[in-house]
Amino acid sequence: MKLTNFLLTFMVFWMTTMGCHSQNKGGNMQAIDRKPAVAGQFYPGDSASLQKSLEMLFAQAKPGPTPNLRAIIVPHAGYVFSGKVAASGFNQIPADQKYENIFIIGPSHRAGWDGASVYDRGDYITPLGRATVNTELASELIKKYPFFSFRQDADAYEHDIEVQIPFLQKHLKHPFKIVPIIIGTDSPETLKKIASALKPWFTPNNLFVISTDFSHYPSFEDAVDVDRATAQAICTNSPQKLIDTLISNRKKHIPGLSTSLCGASAVITLLFITSELPGIEIKDIDYQNSGHSPYGDQDHVVGYHAITITQKPNSNDFSLSDTEKKNLLKIARQSIEQYFETGTRLPKPDALLTPNLLKPCGAFVTLHKHGELRGCIGHFGEDKPLWETVAEMALASAFNDTRFHPLREDELKEVEIEISVLTPMRKISSINEIQLGKHGIYIKKGWNAGTFLPQVATETGWTLEEFLGHCSRDKAGLGWNGWKDAEIYVYEAIVFNEKEF
Repeated sequence: MKLTNFLLTFMVFWMTTMGCHSQNKGGNMQAIDRKPAVAGQFYPGDSASLQKSLEMLFAQAKPGPTPNLRAIIVPHAGYVFSGKVAASGFNQIPADQKYENIFIIGPSHRAGWDGASVYDRGDYITPLGRATVNTELASELIKKYPFFSFRQDADAYEHDIEVQIPFLQKHLKHPFKIVPIIIGTDSPETLKKIASALKPWFTPNNLFVISTDFSHYPSFEDAVDVDRATAQAICTNSPQKLIDTLISNRKKHIPGLSTSLCGASAVITLLFITSELPGIEIKDIDYQNSGHSPYGDQDHVVGYHAITITQKPNSNDFSLSDTEKKNLLKIARQSIEQYFETGTRLPKPDALLTPNLLKPCGAFVTLHKHGELRGCIGHFGEDKPLWETVAEMALASAFNDTRFHPLREDELKEVEIEISVLTPMRKISSINEIQLGKHGIYIKKGWNAGTFLPQVATETGWTLEEFLGHCSRDKAGLGWNGWKDAEIYVYEAIVFNEKEF
């Protein structure tokens, strides 16, 4: 009887952790929270001890944050060995940043297959509590791409995702959702496909956390040398350079060296994304190996780097000085005054013009009366100088916005003028590229089109789907879900009004 019970228990354990249904393409069937697998081994297993450990590690870490951060590369060993370096990486994240998703990507240590496992079953649990998984997005990836699946055999005892989560729970001030991804292949062709699938989410409102240790088991001195070479290759932002460096490291036959980058698949995937983007800068923030720890020896060590990936804003971004903003507001008001007085257009105001105001540029002019909208019309085209666009849109907002009666002359003194100078539009491939409050949207299908300025999202407090739905239905006339098969463009705006001056 005891043997039967033992066998039954073992079979249930095997089926639920290692065997049956180890690969799933059907998405999230039922919520099954992922319990800690390495708590008490890689990091303290109770909340109080873990909090204390993290506080100590962050106190020892390199200071942050790093502006324009898009991703970090951090180690995944036991905290007593790699925790200080990991904390240096997490310290680069602005603690008050609100992220839509945090993609945690690491290599599989327990299974190999041609793809990646995405956890879509429930949330991750740590001694610090629940880390919410974006199961909807995880399931979407699994359903959409054949190289994504959920693999129980890869996830059950994997540590490289789990050990990163307490750092996020301790450091970030706002709730966040994670997308846990374990890569089971080193095939560059498959890694390119994974990178292509994830690239639409590589935006400022998401963060990528790449989980990897560096050299395994050379001597202390050899680890320092080989880890430096590997980190320098990563900082070139070239996946091929990194692959060549890993091959070169292997050919050196360094005693004890079994790998110089255990999470190479995750790092190469990241570089396949970043190498195609402008303004990327990769910096090595911190380094240690296990030989630096009082718990490690000097003969067989493991290396750890913390590396940041940032994306600089476009250096060619158009900007306006305060004087230029005041002059445009003056041009807008004078344009309306001139029309009331003479019924004619404003002549070219040479005394107010600078080279920036002579550049072709789109703009919207918005009129408010006692805080209420009184007119708003704009022009996207870059066929006229900015000053002329502003002068014409001021008249159009005053007299041609069909939502309102034409402005009366006695109202003008009660009107406040706001101008939104537009950057060139660009078509997006995913709505994840839209940053609420930063991007305006232009939705187009056939002859139907509509737009919302960036400030609409801020003023209304809408979610991304509400922003798109209202624009699609109320502006473009395509219905609430019409944006889903329409062309979507984004643009930015330099917004200023008379109250500021």
